[in-house]
Amino acid sequence: MAERGADVVDPANWTCPAPLRDQGVVVMGHGGGGALSAELMEQIFTPAYGNATLAGLADSAVLELGGARLAFSTDSYVVRPLFFPGGCLGDLAVNGTVNDLAMSGAVPAYLSAAFVLEEGVELTTVERIARSMGAAAEAAGVTIATGDTKVVESGHGDGVYVTTAGVGLVPAGVDIRPQRARPGDAVIVSGPIGLHGVAIMSVREGLEFGVEVASDTAPLAGLAAAMLAVTPDVHVLRDPTRGGLGASLNEIARASGTGVRLQERAIPVPDAVANACGFLGLDPLYVANEGRLVAFVPPSEAEEVLAAMRAHPQGAGATRIGECVAEHPGMVVVATGLGGTRVVDLPLGEQLPRIC
Repeated sequence: MAERGADVVDPANWTCPAPLRDQGVVVMGHGGGGALSAELMEQIFTPAYGNATLAGLADSAVLELGGARLAFSTDSYVVRPLFFPGGCLGDLAVNGTVNDLAMSGAVPAYLSAAFVLEEGVELTTVERIARSMGAAAEAAGVTIATGDTKVVESGHGDGVYVTTAGVGLVPAGVDIRPQRARPGDAVIVSGPIGLHGVAIMSVREGLEFGVEVASDTAPLAGLAAAMLAVTPDVHVLRDPTRGGLGASLNEIARASGTGVRLQERAIPVPDAVANACGFLGLDPLYVANEGRLVAFVPPSEAEEVLAAMRAHPQGAGATRIGECVAEHPGMVVVATGLGGTRVVDLPLGEQLPRIC
C-alpha cells in the first residue's frame, strides 16, 4: 500500500469517533448507526415524537393512506468528500432513499431534495451534484418532484448537505420488517461488502491499496422486486449502510428476538477491503455499504430467491452467509475458519464517520 500526496498520513493522529457513553453533548459517534445512535433515538427522539408508527424504527415507515399502503422515508447526506470513486453526494442521496423504500418492499415513486449550501461553494460543484441526482433518479425510475434550498454563512457548513425524502407503493401481501425474522431463515447478502467505506477512506486519507476501490452505491429497488417476484414472503430486507453488515444484523436480531449465526468464510469481503481493514485495524463487518442488501428468507424459498438475485445486475455476487437461529436471541455470532466462534456486537459508534 502506498501513500499519496505531499503529507504523510499518520494513523496515530486519528481520533476514534466512538467516545464514552456518558457524554452530555452530541459526539460523532451519535451519527454512526451503532449503539450511540440507538440511544439517541430511544432517549430523545422516540419519547419526543411518541407514536406506534415510529416505534418500528425501520429505514422507512409503512403507512395506510386512502386505501393504499405507502412507504415513506427521509435521510440526510453529509458525506466528506463530496466526490469519491464510484459516486458523489448526489447519486448517494438518491440511491440511499430509494433503497430505504425498497427495503420495505415498496416500489419507489417520488423524492424530494433539500439542499443546504455554504456561502462560497463553487456553483459548478452544486451543478455537478444536482446533475448526478437527476441521472440517478432517472436510473432508479423515480421523479424528484419537490425540494428546497437554504444558504448558510461561510464557516457554518461544509460545502453542501442534501436531505432527500421519498414515497413508494407497497404491493399487497408484502410484509417486510425486522420483527419477522424466524429461526431457520437463510441470511443472504447481495454482494461483496465494505466497498463504499473503503472508497471514502481512500480519498479522505490519501491512501492507495494497490487497486482503486470504488463505492458500490446503486439503487436496489429492482433487485428487491426480483426477489419478491419469487415469493412475497421475504421476511426481512435491510441495506447495511452506517455500521455495516454487523450493525444491521444486530438490529434485526434484537428486533425479532432471534439469533444470527454466520459462516466467516462465506462472507464476501473483497481482497482490497480486507487488506485496507487489516492495515487500519478495522472490521469489514462494520464498514458501510451503499449498494448492498441483506435478506432473511424462509429456507424453502432460499435457493430460488438466491438464483433470482444472481440473475440481476445488483445481485450477481449474492451469497448465503448464515442462518437465523433460536439460540442466543438478540445476538450475532460468526463461526470462524479456525473452528471457533466470535460475537459480532452492535458497534458503539462508526469506524469511519461522515460516510453517507
